[in-house]
Amino acid sequence: MSNTKIGIIVGTNRNDSQSEEVAKYYSKKITEAGFETTTISLRDLPHDFAFSALYSNAGKNSAFQNFQDKIDECQKLVFVIPEYNGSYPGVLKTFIDGLRHPDSLAHKKIALVGVSSGVLGNAVGLSHIDDVLSYLNANVMGLRIKLGNITQHFKDGDFSNPIYQNFIEKQIKKFLEF
Repeated sequence: MSNTKIGIIVGTNRNDSQSEEVAKYYSKKITEAGFETTTISLRDLPHDFAFSALYSNAGKNSAFQNFQDKIDECQKLVFVIPEYNGSYPGVLKTFIDGLRHPDSLAHKKIALVGVSSGVLGNAVGLSHIDDVLSYLNANVMGLRIKLGNITQHFKDGDFSNPIYQNFIEKQIKKFLEF
């Protein structure tokens, strides 16, 4: 087993989300490749974290600090991000804003996975989050997976579309080497 720990971030706080199911799939595949993973689900964030853990309250919310600790323990991160209103969820941006600045994501190796019920697989949202992560000096891998029409191609924890399976396998392989 590799010493590299990889965090899988579920980029929404929605219950029973497709993003969470896709994150489980990524975790399974990465673990099978011999790497330790930890899932960081925004659904588990403290409900008041936008007020109790940001800005002058940074470091004062112990429940949010647990999220910071998980980020700190990981050398690499996979962001699984649903499309919300043509971009990514506001809760994800607020989460990133709450992390210790400026070093929490600096130099971390990051893979992006977009999820949507529409055809674009959150392509625009991935572009938006890439701007934020680049500003924070993260090292974002160029190969981004865009999983459009997710409800048609992902059922019972597996992808029925061989094209998606192939792209995901390539992304994971490159990410583990990244």
